[in-house]
Amino acid sequence: MQRTIPLMIVLIIGIAMLIQFFIPHKISKEIYMNFLDWLGIIASFALVLGLGSLINHHIDKIQRKREHWQYSWVTLISILIVAIIGLFGGMEGKGPLPVQPQIMIGNKLIVIKYSIQTIYDNIITPLGGTMFALLAFFMSSAAYRAFRARTFEATLLLIAAFIVMVGVVPIGYYISPKLPHLAQWIMDVPNTASKRGILFGVGLGVAATSLKIMLGIERNWLGGGK
Repeated sequence: MQRTIPLMIVLIIGIAMLIQFFIPHKISKEIYMNFLDWLGIIASFALVLGLGSLINHHIDKIQRKREHWQYSWVTLISILIVAIIGLFGGMEGKGPLPVQPQIMIGNKLIVIKYSIQTIYDNIITPLGGTMFALLAFFMSSAAYRAFRARTFEATLLLIAAFIVMVGVVPIGYYISPKLPHLAQWIMDVPNTASKRGILFGVGLGVAATSLKIMLGIERNWLGGGK
């Protein structure tokens, strides 16, 4: 019974979503919007559960002094600070937090707002840029290992990758004015065709997995077992 009821709910809702997609009636659209509201409510509960699980994990790591446990303090303090700023500062710093500090740099007065947008602009964005800058070296190393010209296909990939990498930077135009156009053609035609093929395969995979879940063939989301 513990498995039958969830399976029946998934089957009924799955069929209802399929019907409303192919029959865009007013009633089916209202049902669809109601399900979207429920989806938001469930996502909110999942966020709270995920946050609680994350906090418990790092508290346990600190108590047991596991490897790199010091970084858990950074995570917990960051969660606390962002939560306080988010609750009492809001997106634009118009909340009830105290007076915002002002810093004079040269002739420019900078006001530091207690807002989520300030955190995003001054912490998240630079950290993201740093991460992608580091990834560039790892991607170059991986591309070298993947594109070693052992076969005809690998040689073709190596040549295309070299043309695109050189063609999208300014030095490519000075080597040959036609090189940027060739790089753009590779991105627009063969690359787009490959991406669409991959997306088509992913779509078929998603549809097949969804049918398996609706029909009860795939039950890992219930915790495994029969």
